[in-house]
Amino acid sequence: MTFRLALPVLTLALTVLLAACGPDGGTIIGDTIAPSVALTASPTTVTAAGTITLTATASDNVGVTQVDFYRGTTRIGSDTEAPYIATDRVTSADNGTRSYTAVATDAAGNSATSPKVSVNVGISPVCPQTVSGQDLPKTVQAQGVIQTSVRAPNWSAPHVPGQVLVTEAGGFSAQALNALSTVRTQAVIQGLKLAFTPAGETDRAFAARLTAAGLRVQPNFIYQPLAVPNDPGYPGNGGIRVSSDNMTHVQDYLPRINADGAWTFLTACGKTPVGAVTAVLDSGVDSGHPDLQGRLLPGASFAAGTGTDDEDGHGTGVAGLLGAATNNGIGLAGVTWSGRTILPVKVFNTGDITTAALTKGLNYAVEQGAKVINMSLGAPGDLGDKALDDALNSAAKSAVLVAAAGNEPDKGVFYPASNPNVIAVGAVGAKDSELASYSARPNADRPRPLDIVAPGGGAPTGPTALIVLDAGGGYQLTAGTSEAAPLVSGVAALMRAANPGLSAAETRKRLLESVRRVQSPNFPEEGLPLLDAEAAVRAATR
Repeated sequence: MTFRLALPVLTLALTVLLAACGPDGGTIIGDTIAPSVALTASPTTVTAAGTITLTATASDNVGVTQVDFYRGTTRIGSDTEAPYIATDRVTSADNGTRSYTAVATDAAGNSATSPKVSVNVGISPVCPQTVSGQDLPKTVQAQGVIQTSVRAPNWSAPHVPGQVLVTEAGGFSAQALNALSTVRTQAVIQGLKLAFTPAGETDRAFAARLTAAGLRVQPNFIYQPLAVPNDPGYPGNGGIRVSSDNMTHVQDYLPRINADGAWTFLTACGKTPVGAVTAVLDSGVDSGHPDLQGRLLPGASFAAGTGTDDEDGHGTGVAGLLGAATNNGIGLAGVTWSGRTILPVKVFNTGDITTAALTKGLNYAVEQGAKVINMSLGAPGDLGDKALDDALNSAAKSAVLVAAAGNEPDKGVFYPASNPNVIAVGAVGAKDSELASYSARPNADRPRPLDIVAPGGGAPTGPTALIVLDAGGGYQLTAGTSEAAPLVSGVAALMRAANPGLSAAETRKRLLESVRRVQSPNFPEEGLPLLDAEAAVRAATR
């Protein structure tokens, strides 16, 4: 018996197998047919900074493995799964015609190039003439402060024990003053007092007695902070190493909100990226931080203790996001670059934030001429906090109010962000197309929508965390809607500085109309309203 026929048969079988699959099991050696590919671009005419979306359709007799996208001869992206998509940014400095092609490649290495697609980019880098509110087109006229109604106080919500807040519209009557004459009180603002509950009496019973005397009475509710250029932190400048994880981090959130486009636009207008006075109602700010030198106004404290210095670190991080000293060769870049325009308003140390402190802080910020007020704090639910609601509505007449929406995804938008005169800021994590897992969002019980979203970090540690300033002169990693809110506040401050004639309501309207809508499973129909700094600043100067 011989085996002469076995070897040729085996050789033939192997040859056929290799011709079909290739030596690595994936390359089609015998395939010489190139794929077919077509490309579309949207929009095809660009008149403002934003994003061009490129979409390719490709097919092959065996299968397409990759599609590469080119602007001229520069590859700007690639995709391995249909639909094949890439994006290209347009800034205020761009003009002219852009030509795009897509190259599809199959498993055998065959490739084909799509016909060219042209996009006309016509953006003027010159700042339009500043206009006053009365000259604005009717389509952009903003409504004034929205009248709000507040439910009865929720006495089961967290509040400071042993005290209540009392209000008398138009001043305290003789009957009201008589009811208060036997208890210890402390003035908060005009028309609002803190009354200390007598020993042996519950807060609620004390409140009922004062209500019978004609006073409006509520708890002193408790709120919580909502944290979960050539500056080294700006992308491309080397980054900053943070001791907590010994990793180098960069401020990738600034390009995501198109901050560089806003800065370029303002520079073309002959302006530096300075902001209007912005109050930070928070834990205070570290006045000695090297990255905040020349940026802070004196401010005030309405928390226990004295001074506006930060014992917690939360307020320093928030202040740095909107206004770290920029282009100074150290640390981080802020949305606004320079000038003493950050007003620290300390409303807590390391403990609770009360209605009384927030109300005082809001009134103080308005008195100091703040054009933007940032509140990276809040509490879930409808508390029935009439005192704070009145203060918010009053402040909204002159200041753009911005608040973190909350860090719990199943409780709706927190208060005070849920007040209709406040911009409620949600957070996106590592992707612009998805809300961060922790971000508050509307639900069936509390349908108040998010007004805008901005990067807040994917997690409080690791590569998706945000790097921010820390008290004591250092830097920290964090994540939360607390961090998303000051990015929005910083852009609002740029807008009001670029066009001082804009009212608070007009600024708010133009800011929210300038968002970049990003397709998202969270908002499948209208898309996520992502902050776009350049579009907002351009809108402010039209």
